[in-house]
Amino acid sequence: MSELLLPPEHRYAKIIKEKLNEDGSELSVLNLGPTHPATHGIFQNILLMDGERILEAEPTIGYIHRAFEKIAENRPFYQITPLTDRMNYCSSPINNMGWWMTLEKLLGVEVPKRAQYLRVIVMELARITDHLICNSILGVDTGAYTGFLYVFQFREKIYEIYEEICGARLTTNMGRIGGFERDWSPEAFKKLDKFLEEFPVAWKEFENLFERNRIFLDRTVNVGAISAEQAMAYGFTGPNLRAAGVDYDVRVAQPYSSYEDFDFIVPVGKSGDTYDRFCVRNAEVWESLSIIRQALEKMPEGNEYHAQVPDYYLPPKEDVYNSMESLIYHFKIVMGEVPVPVAEIYHPVEGGNGEIGFYLVTDGSRTPYRLHFRRPCFIYYQAYPEMIKGALLSDAIVILSSLNVIAGELDA
Repeated sequence: MSELLLPPEHRYAKIIKEKLNEDGSELSVLNLGPTHPATHGIFQNILLMDGERILEAEPTIGYIHRAFEKIAENRPFYQITPLTDRMNYCSSPINNMGWWMTLEKLLGVEVPKRAQYLRVIVMELARITDHLICNSILGVDTGAYTGFLYVFQFREKIYEIYEEICGARLTTNMGRIGGFERDWSPEAFKKLDKFLEEFPVAWKEFENLFERNRIFLDRTVNVGAISAEQAMAYGFTGPNLRAAGVDYDVRVAQPYSSYEDFDFIVPVGKSGDTYDRFCVRNAEVWESLSIIRQALEKMPEGNEYHAQVPDYYLPPKEDVYNSMESLIYHFKIVMGEVPVPVAEIYHPVEGGNGEIGFYLVTDGSRTPYRLHFRRPCFIYYQAYPEMIKGALLSDAIVILSSLNVIAGELDA
């Protein structure tokens, strides 16, 4: 954070001058970000301060804007998945699956039940990773490093499962139209079983470390509170909306990938403050574990991991080398010679931070005519200046951390 020199015409300069003339108070301006380590991303907020108290905040976004939506207009559909990876990179597989499901809705592809259940498992693992990072970093921002270091090892264990599934860890580029590019290996299920055995013990210890910790309570209770009405007016979704008392969850409201087959609770808070956001994410981790166990128990027999849609699903490379039919399909898919319907569709999924939506307009060509990503971070970051108004500077850090604003998703 550094003091910022303002041009005379800036509204803060006028406020400072008026305040000085009224009662002799000297206000200051601080630059929080864009590279401050406690912002956990490239965010800038110009703060008008009265001592340690924040009077106003002016955010600046776009520091890592990469024009993903415009890039997507020039890419074949199956090459857009790596772009979705780089939005909320804490839970990339959810973005990947959401994009494939959007295309499947466009093309009328029916995904086998087993592939749907496999998707549910990997999406819930991604949700656990997202919440684990958010809540453990919130602990760091309130002065407790131990919890972060302890649970972070389990993010690595989830990444090892990702590696078994698709060969990647952070930006996964996972799945294909109709399912997955390959069946899950026995080792993937073995590592998943081990994770389900070990992680709940550690997560319970993590909860015990924070949920009744006096210092943590003092730093989070009634800090950054937002009412249900305000949250809905700003377009909040996900844990930040549920912490305010609204039980909206896309998995329940608009079920996809067979989520209607599973029993789970949608945790909600009451006050919408930093502590409630923390507790809602903690509770959602337990629900995700339950959903994964149910998916494993109900997993259909067989080894079906993708739909039989040769017009859109790339054949195995060994078949391309040895079969003329596979070579033809491969060529047609890669060169975009398979027509797609002219349509306008929207498909949402429940991401780690809220409703991730894909608004797709097609004109029958091999690339989207228009593609818009509904990014929850971009939407609820608008409320940040209002949420920190009147708070202390130290509270602004904690509030931002509890919102879990991911720079890649914010700017896209």
